[in-house]
Amino acid sequence: MATLNVNGKSRDVTVEADTPLLWVIREQIGLTGTKYGCGVAQCGACSVLLNGDVVRSCSIPVSAVKPTDRIVTIEGLSSNRSHPVQVAWAAVDVPQCGYCQSGQIIAAVALLKKNPNPTDQDIDAAMTNICRCGTYQRIRAAVHAAAAGARAGAPSAPAADNAPRRGAA
Repeated sequence: MATLNVNGKSRDVTVEADTPLLWVIREQIGLTGTKYGCGVAQCGACSVLLNGDVVRSCSIPVSAVKPTDRIVTIEGLSSNRSHPVQVAWAAVDVPQCGYCQSGQIIAAVALLKKNPNPTDQDIDAAMTNICRCGTYQRIRAAVHAAAAGARAGAPSAPAADNAPRRGAA
């Protein structure tokens, strides 16, 4: 048995100690926004926040997580998709297939917490998640929009010509 703090709620789960946190979140707790991608901590689809830091949940055994650790999944950012990063993602129209986007958003939240005014180079260095659709330019534009929105006190979308739209390379 393990006790986890997920999205501000204490959850008791009965799993083997070596069970990856990803599977506990998805299968035991029922939060399916965190995705399985590669299973070897390379793609980032399984990204969650652990005590404010972005981690790849497929590579963390549940035994490595303490009951006092704070886990935040995509579902825990906002109940109505109003987190500034989620708003910027929608305004820029980032997702194509969408599979990687919960991990991308989590990574962006962690980046902006540490660096509220990132440069393109900062974003490229921090956003190591893989997007098979190649929406990296829109991801970067959305991170900048979320940062600008936070500085202004509200989410902000870039001008329409700042980011390629769906179907554009």
